[in-house]
Amino acid sequence: MSNVSPSGPPMAASPLTRAVLEIDEYASGLGWDKPARLFALVDTAKLRAKAPGVVSASDDAAVSGLTPIDQEEIPANKPLDRFLGTIEWPDSVAGCAITVERQMLPPSAEASVPEGLSDKQLAKWVAAHPDRQEVRMTVAVLRGGARESAIRLREKDSPTEVLTGPDLVPGLAEALAATFA
Repeated sequence: MSNVSPSGPPMAASPLTRAVLEIDEYASGLGWDKPARLFALVDTAKLRAKAPGVVSASDDAAVSGLTPIDQEEIPANKPLDRFLGTIEWPDSVAGCAITVERQMLPPSAEASVPEGLSDKQLAKWVAAHPDRQEVRMTVAVLRGGARESAIRLREKDSPTEVLTGPDLVPGLAEALAATFA
C-alpha cells in the first residue's frame, strides 16, 4: 500500500508512480461507474518550456516530472484492446496511462470459474459471484519500458488504501506499451 497524503502523491515516489497516483486521485474525484479514460504523459519541464501557462514553476512541489493529459473518452462500443491498437503517440509523449473499472475475484475464487465460458458469459458469472470486488485500475507505461499501476477497491475507496506496483496489471501494461511500438 502506498502512503498518499491528502495533499497528493508522496514526494519520494518516482515520477511515474506519482503520475499514476495523481491520475488515480483525479479518477477518484469523478466517482465510480465511469468509462475508461486514457492519458498522455508528457515531460513537465518540456511542457512548461513549450506552454508556460499550463504548468508554472510554482506548481513544482505539487506535480511530478510527468504531466498527465486527459485524452478524449474511450468509445464504449469498441473493445479496449482494439481501441488501444489504433493509438499512435507523437514523439512529444513520454508515456501513457489508462484508468478502467473492472470486477475481480480473489485468487481463492478463481478455481471455481466454469470452463468454456465466452467473455460475455464470464463477465456475467463474475458479476454474480458473492466474493467479487469492484476495482479501479490505473496503469501507466513509459516509452522506455517503465511501468506502474495503482489499484483501488471500491469498498476501500481511500487514497491510503491504494495498492501500487509495476506488475499488478501486466496484460493492460502490455497493451499500453504496444501503443509505442
